Amino acid sequence: MAELTASHWIYLIGTCLIILTMLFRQNVVVPAIVMTFLVGWIYTGSFASGLQTIFQSSLTAAGELFNIFLIITIMTALLHSLKSLGSDRQMITPFQRVMKNGHLSFWILAFVTYSLSLFFWPTPAVPLIAALLIPVAIRAGLPPIGAAIAMSLAGQGMALSSDYMIQIAPMLSATAAGISVESVADRALVLSFITGGVALLLAYFFLRKHIQLPDNSHRQTSETAQEATAAKRLAFAILVPVTFLLIIAYMIISKFSTALPAMEGGAGAALIGGSALLLLIAATASMKLKTALQKSSDYLVDGFVFAFKAMGPVIPIAGFFFLGSGEFSARIFPIAEGGEAPSFLFDLVQAGQQAIPESSFLAGFGILLIGMITGLDGSGFSGLPLVGALSGALSESVGVDAATLAAIGQMGSIWVGGGTLIAWSSLVAVAGFAKVPVMELVRKSFLPVILGLLISTFLALIIF
Repeated sequence: MAELTASHWIYLIGTCLIILTMLFRQNVVVPAIVMTFLVGWIYTGSFASGLQTIFQSSLTAAGELFNIFLIITIMTALLHSLKSLGSDRQMITPFQRVMKNGHLSFWILAFVTYSLSLFFWPTPAVPLIAALLIPVAIRAGLPPIGAAIAMSLAGQGMALSSDYMIQIAPMLSATAAGISVESVADRALVLSFITGGVALLLAYFFLRKHIQLPDNSHRQTSETAQEATAAKRLAFAILVPVTFLLIIAYMIISKFSTALPAMEGGAGAALIGGSALLLLIAATASMKLKTALQKSSDYLVDGFVFAFKAMGPVIPIAGFFFLGSGEFSARIFPIAEGGEAPSFLFDLVQAGQQAIPESSFLAGFGILLIGMITGLDGSGFSGLPLVGALSGALSESVGVDAATLAAIGQMGSIWVGGGTLIAWSSLVAVAGFAKVPVMELVRKSFLPVILGLLISTFLALIIF
C-alpha cells in the first residue's frame, strides 16, 4: 500500500471542496484549478511545476475529451443545416396527426423528445418540439404541465442520462474510471430505461385525472404548426432519420451477432459523426450549390462555439480528477524513467479500505447520492469525472463492477442536474415553452424521478 503524503491530503481536501461548492450551487472551475495547482506544487516541491500542472492537467483532459467536442460540433452543425432547409419541422409534423387526445399526446411528446434528444441533445431539440407539438397536445386535452413533464423526463432525463448515441456522458464517466466506454454506455442505457419508465409511468398516473377531452378552446390553432407543412426539403426529413436508424440497426447487429465486426472504442459515435458530416455537406449543397462550401464551414464553426460553451468548463474539472489516476498523472507530471506515477484517489481509497463498509448496496447508493449532489450545479456533466474516478477506485474494495457504479453515478448526476429537478438548469426552457412555473414543474417531477433513481440503482446492483 502506498504511503500517504501531503499531496494526497491536499487532493482529498480538493475533492471535498469541489463537492461542497457544488452543494452550494456554485461553479467549480476555479476551485478545481486552484486545487490542481496546490497538488502539483506540494507533490513536486516546485512552485513553477505547480503552475505547469494546471496547464498539463487541462491539456491531458482536453486531449482525452476532444472527441466529445467534435461529435457535439458535428451534430449541432447538422441540426443548423436542417433548420435552414425546414427539414427539422418536417420530421415532426407527422406526429401531429395522431395526437388525438391528451393521453396519446403525453406519450407521443415523450417519444419524440426522447428520439430527437438521443441524437441532437435536448437543448436544441426542445424548442423545435415545443413550437410544433405542445399547442397540438394542449388542444388534445393535455394540460401544459403534463406536456412540460413529458418533455423534461424523456429529454433532459431519459435520453441525456444514457447519451447512448453521442456517448459524451459515458465517455466522461468511463475515462475517469479507466474502463471501456461501451461497458458504461450499455449499463447506463438499461438504467435510463428503468428510471425513465418508472418516472414517466408515475407522472402519467398523477396527471391522468387532469387530462381533459379534446377541445379547440384550450388553445387557438398554431400558425407555426401550419407553416411547418411548407418546409422546403422533404427528402432530408426522411434521409436523416433513416440514416440514423440504419446506424442503430448496424450497432445492434454488431453487438449481438458475429455477422458484422464489433463496434468498440467509441466506434458508434464515430460512425454517427462521419455520417452526420456527409449529411451536413449534402444538406448545404441542396440549398445553394454556390455557397455550399462556405455554409458548411460556417455551420461547423457555430457547432464548435456551442460545443465549447457547453463542455468547456468540464476540462479543468476533469483535469483535477485525472490527477487521481496513475494512468493520467504519468502524462501530467514529469516522471523519471523507472519511476511510478502517483494515484492520489486510488491510494486514498486503499488507505481507507478498512473504514469502507464492504457493502455493494451502500457503495451503489452512496455513488448515486454523490452523483445527485454533483448535479446540483445545474450542468449534470461537471460531476461525471468525479463519480467515474470514485467508481474506479471503489469497485474492487466493495465488490461491484466499476462500470455499474459509474452508470449509477451518471444517472444521479444527469437526472438531477441535466434538467429534471434543478430549476436553474435547462428545465427553465421547458417550463418557458409550456408556459408553466418552473418550480411547479420541479415539484411534480420530484417524486417520480427520485423513485425511478432508487429503483434503477437497486436493480442495477442485483442485475449487474
